[in-house]
Amino acid sequence: MAKGFFLHVLKGPWFMVFSSFVIMSTAGTPYAFALYSNVVKSVLGYDQSTLNLISFFKDVGTNVGVLSGLIAEVTPPWFVLLIGAVMNVVGYLMIWLSVTQKIAKPQVWMMCLYIGLGANSTAFANTGAMVTCIKNFPASRGVVLGLLKGYVGLSGAILTQLYHAFYYNDQKALILLVGWLPAAINVAFAPFIRLMKVDRQSNELKVFYNFLYITLGLAGFLLVMIVIEQKVSFTQSEYGGSAAAVLFLLFLPLGIIIIEEFKLWRSKRLALSDGSQLQVITDKTKTETNPSLPQASPLSVNSLLEPSTEKPVSCWKNIFSPPTRGEDYTILQALFSVDLLILFYTVISGVGGTLTAIDNLAQMGISLGYSPRSISTFVSLISIWNYLGRVMAGLVSEILLKKYKFPRPLMLTIILLVACIGHLLVAFHPPGGLYVASVIIGFCFGAQWSVVFTTISEIFGLKYYSTLYNFGSVASPIGLYILNVTVTGHLYDKEAKKQLTALGLVKKAGQALNCTGVHCFRLSFIIIAAVTLSGALVSIFLVLRTRKFYKSDIYKKFQEEAKVAEKELAFVGH
Repeated sequence: MAKGFFLHVLKGPWFMVFSSFVIMSTAGTPYAFALYSNVVKSVLGYDQSTLNLISFFKDVGTNVGVLSGLIAEVTPPWFVLLIGAVMNVVGYLMIWLSVTQKIAKPQVWMMCLYIGLGANSTAFANTGAMVTCIKNFPASRGVVLGLLKGYVGLSGAILTQLYHAFYYNDQKALILLVGWLPAAINVAFAPFIRLMKVDRQSNELKVFYNFLYITLGLAGFLLVMIVIEQKVSFTQSEYGGSAAAVLFLLFLPLGIIIIEEFKLWRSKRLALSDGSQLQVITDKTKTETNPSLPQASPLSVNSLLEPSTEKPVSCWKNIFSPPTRGEDYTILQALFSVDLLILFYTVISGVGGTLTAIDNLAQMGISLGYSPRSISTFVSLISIWNYLGRVMAGLVSEILLKKYKFPRPLMLTIILLVACIGHLLVAFHPPGGLYVASVIIGFCFGAQWSVVFTTISEIFGLKYYSTLYNFGSVASPIGLYILNVTVTGHLYDKEAKKQLTALGLVKKAGQALNCTGVHCFRLSFIIIAAVTLSGALVSIFLVLRTRKFYKSDIYKKFQEEAKVAEKELAFVGH
């Protein structure tokens, strides 16, 4: 009996959810870039523009997941996760070998390739685990996506705690950690991630809320530890105790999973033991005269036997004839729709801006005179608030949508307007401004992703969500290249060279180029704030275009499917 229950748990839908949580909790390796970017810059002798170029390819790898989406259309999720694991190990291992100078100094294009390859494993983790979870629980997709994206947001802070426990303050070893740990977790939990027909339970949403409470506890603990570590110097063994507590909270949802799977296991055993399940219906006349079953006419039988003469419509001919919103669009119909183009621009301006701030956090802290411990605090704060943004945006927008028909794109507009405040705090840097800015930018960055990805699933359907999800994230590297490489990196280096000239010095070959003072990033973030504001204004057009759609019952289809499934179970049971 115990063995049967154990196997039931491993094969059940809730253990699949738990496996997704664990995979997502280390999938945010690109967000740890700020912790080791200064080591890459100093050891390899890069200027800010070169570092930002490497950062750009990191985010290209993170967000250009079209390949993972296409692979997921034709292969099982576990295969997608295994590919991601291999990419993660190879990419980050090569960066670690370069920074520790165990191999010859690589060309810049090689570093871009390494970090792009390693970061692209995140897209494979998202596609393999998160998209599968959303397809298994379509009626709770807002909360599910918020939770899973929340774990990705927390992964930066989780990895920071584990890094200090394993390697203390060796920043080079952090690169090694982000190379082997996520890959090991993907390999361990990949067999449990699969598409399945999940019968909607009456307490489904309540279970996800219980998961939410645990993740809030995890986020709260990490936040407390961040504050304490800022004030007190920890030994490696003390970091080990903190990491153990993090792991306990990370695996705590397993208790809920066991309880829920036991309920399902018990109900199935009761159903099997019920004598009514073993009835054999032999009365053919009763079946034939059952009025609830439609009678097949000769015409309908013949039409089934005859081959269809109707030619399938080419996917190119119906590009501009999409179905109604909420139905399953083809990939081409979605890509050529005005709705997706608007979302594309909001991601370019909104996510591109917040991601530029996150990637330059270490350099901003150094230029403004913050200590390395404070910079580590900024990274962890962004990770915590990134999590809260992902979870709260998914949860709050879901509640507002179901209770008040509040359109989800309007939530995106509000988030972009709040992000402008964070960018202006970076630009003008009032006392303690970087602490507040890291909170706002982290929250808005996470919130944007939850709302954008949920909106894509609602407007364009779930049939090709694996691919459309990844097309939605392609816009991020475009915004990042424009705002981070061509604007922020260029203006930073221009200001650094001006300071160097004022001191009567000349930059030597292989020497890192550094800038100090508030002017290093001021003009850049004024421009970023203006671009983000334009994204907020453009998103209003999507609000107007979809207002009728969001006033309707957008989840009605899934509720009807659940009722049909319940009737089928009832029929089989009797």
